[in-house]
Amino acid sequence: MNYNTERGRLEMTEYGRNVQRMVEYLLSIEDDKKRNEQAKIVIELMGQLNPHLKNVEDFRHKLWDHIIIMSDFKLQVDSPYPVPDRDVIFAKPKRIPYPQSEFRHRHYGKNIETLIKKALEMDDEQKRQEFAEVIGNYMKLVHTNWNNETVNNHVIIGDLERMSSGVLKLTEDSNLDLLAKEKRGPAHQRDNDRSGGGGKRRSKGGQQRNKNFKPRHKK
Repeated sequence: MNYNTERGRLEMTEYGRNVQRMVEYLLSIEDDKKRNEQAKIVIELMGQLNPHLKNVEDFRHKLWDHIIIMSDFKLQVDSPYPVPDRDVIFAKPKRIPYPQSEFRHRHYGKNIETLIKKALEMDDEQKRQEFAEVIGNYMKLVHTNWNNETVNNHVIIGDLERMSSGVLKLTEDSNLDLLAKEKRGPAHQRDNDRSGGGGKRRSKGGQQRNKNFKPRHKK
């Protein structure tokens, strides 16, 4: 019995061991014409084993690339497409440096910094003030989610003023609860209505009273 650990490596497991053997057989064919004919047959079989590739753009191009990869880039055939390059296919992605920046108010997130910077670039004072109120709404929503508790408007107004170097100032009557209300939605409002006595009365046992209900007396 031959175990998989004793067999050669499968370059592309989705095609299975038998297709890998067929590709290895192609490498042993010395006649170029016969090798090309047999390679086309293997390509057709690979397409039948993976019908989902037909929904992919240039799926036949992918099949030819795969058969070259399965041969460890040794198969010499007249491919209708450019032969894939090993260094390009198996190239390691470049390391993306993690952005390092000092940010005192991390609970607001990096996006707040970007929004404040955009507001400071506005020339129209009225639009800048309106945008500042939008930022304040977002800051309060993020702050509440981060700390899982409500926050006083004075905290938001103070943080926004400090983060904008004193340029963006909100007044005490600024409405900073618009986003929070939209997040809670109508379901939250219905819960408040029920808790405020708007719903039907319930008995001590938690069940709804029925005016037609008559208790059964024991005989």
